[in-house]
Amino acid sequence: MLLDDALRTKPTLHGQRVVLRPLGPEHAEVVWHSLADPEIRRLTGTHTEFRRDQIDAWLADRSEHDDRLDCAIHRRTDDFYLGELALVDLDPANETVGLRIALTSTEVTGKGYGSDAMRTILTHAFDTVGIHRVYLDVYAFNTHAVRTYERLGFTHEGRARDALLWDGVRHDAMLMSILRPEWKAAQGRPATTSDATTAARSQPAPDQGTQQPR
Repeated sequence: MLLDDALRTKPTLHGQRVVLRPLGPEHAEVVWHSLADPEIRRLTGTHTEFRRDQIDAWLADRSEHDDRLDCAIHRRTDDFYLGELALVDLDPANETVGLRIALTSTEVTGKGYGSDAMRTILTHAFDTVGIHRVYLDVYAFNTHAVRTYERLGFTHEGRARDALLWDGVRHDAMLMSILRPEWKAAQGRPATTSDATTAARSQPAPDQGTQQPR
């Protein structure tokens, strides 16, 4: 079991290609512009059109939340802002947390920045915070993101049918997650006894099969 304020610390995290910095008021302009990008709004299912003062107010207190960690993704070479990601909805009793990520535009996707940001935050969540399960939602039409999460070791857990209505078309959302022992195995590190037991329980029975990506 984790403490309720397990995400109180807001560190700067260094990946191979990106640096994750605490998201704050200094990011207001770039966050506002990214939220106006039509394709990013579609990929994240964002119907709301935010005003600049709403963005300012939201960013003003990010550091005060002990149950979530909001990060700005910066490119290591020149500190260029690439997007944001966050650990959200912390469930300390079950050592579980949600994950969301949104890059600024399609111009910076497909270059490995998002994958490196995910690896960096997952390492922090599992190794430093002590999280056991990290989960996320992704819309089924976002096949690039689904493949990225699969490569990182995420497992398909379920499908929410018609979860998004966008331009008159309904789309399913996929629920995916990764457990600490699975993450350790993917990194080539030995699991503890408790991790190995959990990993064994998480495998499907031989006659159940596994869900194939859509």
